[in-house]
Amino acid sequence: MSAQPDVRGDVVPFRTVLKAWFLISLQTFGGPAGQIAVMQRTLVDERRWIGQQRFIHALNYCMLLPGPEAQQLAIYVGWLLNGVRGGLAAGILFVIPGMIALLVLSIVYVAFGDTTVVTALFAGLAPAVLAIVAQAVHRVGRRALSHPLLVALAVAAFLALALFGIAFPIVIAAAALAGWAIGHWKPGLLANGGHGKTDDGPAPLIADDALHHDAPSAKRAIRIIAVGLILWAAPVIAVALWTGTGSVLTAQGLFFSGTAVVTFGGAYAVLAYVAQRAVEHYAWLSATDMVKGLALAETTPGPLIMVVQFVAFLGAYHHPGDLNPWAAGVLGALLTTWVTFVPCFLFIFLGAPYIERLRSNRKLSAALTGITAAVVGVIANLALYFAVNTLFARTDPVDAGPLRFALPDLASVRPVAVAITVVALILVFALRWPVLRVLGVCAGLGLIAGLTGLPVA
Repeated sequence: MSAQPDVRGDVVPFRTVLKAWFLISLQTFGGPAGQIAVMQRTLVDERRWIGQQRFIHALNYCMLLPGPEAQQLAIYVGWLLNGVRGGLAAGILFVIPGMIALLVLSIVYVAFGDTTVVTALFAGLAPAVLAIVAQAVHRVGRRALSHPLLVALAVAAFLALALFGIAFPIVIAAAALAGWAIGHWKPGLLANGGHGKTDDGPAPLIADDALHHDAPSAKRAIRIIAVGLILWAAPVIAVALWTGTGSVLTAQGLFFSGTAVVTFGGAYAVLAYVAQRAVEHYAWLSATDMVKGLALAETTPGPLIMVVQFVAFLGAYHHPGDLNPWAAGVLGALLTTWVTFVPCFLFIFLGAPYIERLRSNRKLSAALTGITAAVVGVIANLALYFAVNTLFARTDPVDAGPLRFALPDLASVRPVAVAITVVALILVFALRWPVLRVLGVCAGLGLIAGLTGLPVA
């Protein structure tokens, strides 16, 4: 370990990094798959600030944590590049555009309901997101699946999620166990497997064997835990003292603080629980509102779990207590966003130094290689989910023995979505257009279709 170089100070000038993270934040459409693809392309492929091996290692750790893995990956890489302030900048900028966009859309939704223009724009954005997710599967898979056994693990993970409905933590745990077993019985078989064997181009600014200077220690861990818990809890305590322990704002602060630490497997794994409690128990919004809120979150930048902001806005607006309904809605949305994302910073700043120093552990590396392969299957499953819900208006649940999946109703195919998806795939794969340009063109196509009377809903 002592022979490894030590990374100190800003690897990249902080102003340059801020600009890069801001541009990334404007492209974080398409859920975790699209967000990881944007960071892969910007940080690894184009700027060469971080190598493929380091990127995948960080992603593996983030996949094991509760909360939005893509935002946590941004915090991790930001910390590698510029220390704690870099992690803070990356994580905050990652959520700000989506937070603002969804807050505005929440206000528009309550004030005006559905509008043709908004529906048409979303109808164009969704197919573009689908193409971006497909690109993520291709890029991550091409780099991570460097051995047939890894391909088999990725396929197994995909089938387990897509056809059998096996819980995400079980899939990841099984992949880690499989990777460990392969590494134990055949130590040389997966050497460098899943760690960017096809990582072409100039050497990254952060060498794959460099150690971050922020070393783990008990004193550091206690300080981070103390500061993190105080920042996490302070707004909830303040709201409870101001509005009372029985207010909707206090209930939202406590409820979403709890969901922030159980969201293993990404947003989809916890949204069913959130929807059930928000609709049936708290009556913050209707089931129809919940579905529309998810659609809004799907087509705005940032983590999909940001949909909880929409849920909180409507809940506080409908049950404002002594507050103005609009003020209550905004406060609920901001409070929920805070308690949802603050834990992400705590998890990364606390654990990243330990994970960095375990990169040379062969047994852990083998287990993470298995997780890497499973991650490709997870992203592919997300791509399938998004494709089914973008291209078809209805699905039929299949529950036959061990099989549990949603079968698209072919009669409900959306011709406009299919056509725009074809255009988006051509722009992304054949013409290699940047993400923002693809999103702009597809949003324009959706708007044209909606305003000319084509079915876009």
